[in-house]
Amino acid sequence: MSNSSSSQARRYLRITLVVSAGMVAGALLTWIPDEPSPWAWLPLGIAYAVGGRPIVRATLASLRLGHLSIDFLMGAAALGAAAVGQPLEGVILIFLFSLSNTLEVYALGRTQRAIGALMDLHPEEATLVDAQGREQGRVPAADLEPGQRIRVRPGERIAADGRVDGGRSEVDQSAITGEAIPVTKEEGDEVYAGTINGGGVLTVEVTRPAHQTMLARIVRMVEEAQEKRAPAQEFIDRFSHPYTLAVVGASTLTAVVAALGFGMDWNDAVYRAITLLVVASPCALVISTPAAVLSAIANGARRGVLLKGGGILDLAGSVDVVALDKTGTLTVGEPRLLATWTADGVDADGFLRTVAAVESASEHHLARAVLDAAGKADLALPGVKDFRALAGEGVVGRIDGEVCWVGNRSLVRRHSAQVPEALEPWLAHQASQGRSIVLAGIGSRLRGAMAFGDEIRPGAAEMVRQLKEEGVSRVIILSGDHPGAVEAVARAVGADEARAGLLPDEKVAILREMARDSRGVAMVGDGVNDAPAMAAASVGVAMGAAGTDVAIETADVVLMSDELDKVDYLFRLGRRSRRTVRQNVWFSVVWMALLVVAASTVGIPLTLAVVAHEGSTLLVVLNGLRLLGGGGRIQAA
Repeated sequence: MSNSSSSQARRYLRITLVVSAGMVAGALLTWIPDEPSPWAWLPLGIAYAVGGRPIVRATLASLRLGHLSIDFLMGAAALGAAAVGQPLEGVILIFLFSLSNTLEVYALGRTQRAIGALMDLHPEEATLVDAQGREQGRVPAADLEPGQRIRVRPGERIAADGRVDGGRSEVDQSAITGEAIPVTKEEGDEVYAGTINGGGVLTVEVTRPAHQTMLARIVRMVEEAQEKRAPAQEFIDRFSHPYTLAVVGASTLTAVVAALGFGMDWNDAVYRAITLLVVASPCALVISTPAAVLSAIANGARRGVLLKGGGILDLAGSVDVVALDKTGTLTVGEPRLLATWTADGVDADGFLRTVAAVESASEHHLARAVLDAAGKADLALPGVKDFRALAGEGVVGRIDGEVCWVGNRSLVRRHSAQVPEALEPWLAHQASQGRSIVLAGIGSRLRGAMAFGDEIRPGAAEMVRQLKEEGVSRVIILSGDHPGAVEAVARAVGADEARAGLLPDEKVAILREMARDSRGVAMVGDGVNDAPAMAAASVGVAMGAAGTDVAIETADVVLMSDELDKVDYLFRLGRRSRRTVRQNVWFSVVWMALLVVAASTVGIPLTLAVVAHEGSTLLVVLNGLRLLGGGGRIQAA
């Protein structure tokens, strides 16, 4: 809980304790003697003064803004109870109202713990080092500037956003990205303030000042999101003032009609009007939406899912069409060696060793994929001489006196090699998958072929399946890649449709077309080249956006890691939040209507009215706070 929320809860608690003491003392002096003691007014008066002070203050503040508040209804009811000779019931009303406020402030304060916990992650000091790596002592983390270097020892929290300048270690960055497994960081990798260093020692070059770190930006985003109201909350706030005036008018009219029209004693008529004031007060309705929305926003923030306001959460709960970018979203975004074919008698590891050796001097984008594969296989590469890059064909080098080449069919023909018939079906299959193919050989002998493609992320198919189970009627892939690659990914993950070869403006047009026939359209992309599409969708979702300024500025929802289960989690959270808000609103309205009818017709004791009214308020708060719980995968409510 934040300091302000905590101090406010303590203040309400002190008021509640004083009022409860006055209530108990007044009740004893009223009920125990044969005749009520005149001294009962003393503790009851103290309870009225202490418990009524915040009510009067809040009422005056709202009157200065030109409207009446719920606090006015509670204060008027308590004073009315005293005026008709029922001061004890007025104190009971004040006590339960104070207790309700105490519990609400404390409970809703729990939604601030996500922010408080994030703020606590930022270490206060860092170990500064010079260009030669010599330690210069401890300095305040808030004073660190870009270009400075800090040393992070095992188990320490990293004090600034930066780039690893030396060392290698595992870093737990779950607080920023929501990733459960520590990530290996080595020279050149980006790290974030507030993350925890593992067993190695890292030297980090600071890239952002303290107020611009990813951690600070996350805190600001969550705070701003909690200030933005959901549509239901805006509606309730807009009509609270005229509704309060209507309640005051209806209560006054009830007293007048009961006394003059039905001959009821004025005290009884005013008592019934006071009861109506209490039960018609929309406390539960007013708190019903923020209790759920703030809890859901805090839940998401703890798991690296940042929502820009309650309205976005409401929209996410209504989405029935999800559009997904391919490259960098459903796929890793880097070419990988996915398949290898070797001629008869050719050893697969030996073939990979030869190709990797030739590619080791190349700057082609597929060369890294070959070298990564050789590194994973722990292959030692022979030396290469006379390396040449042939534009539009491939690369050539000499290994152990033999000419080795890697490239396309043009290079095959240049070396008078033949593509065997047995290889053609394999080539056709790889081409149908949209993969890039290279052929390799020694001299005039073709030794094998390799197929490269963008690897599908683990869990992509499961994510699509979960979306459909949750009520998403259509999952479509929108990509600028060529049709073969896009359609292959669509088949693999179970998407309903795939559109390929799209420019950014074409993605926007497709999203607008889909929006006409759906409740809501979400666009999930990497947050850079998909920015126009995300802006055009009902809900724009940026994946893996840690450190990506464009994503944070453009998207409605920012997923700090590239874990696909966060997409499923987002829409489950939206649906559950939407259901919870509706449950709270309907319960509040129906319960209040029942109490109003009972109070206006047969009449109910003021004490019972107070308990029923404040109890309903606490119920909707507790129902909303359920959204604070749950694991990474929220179960359907």
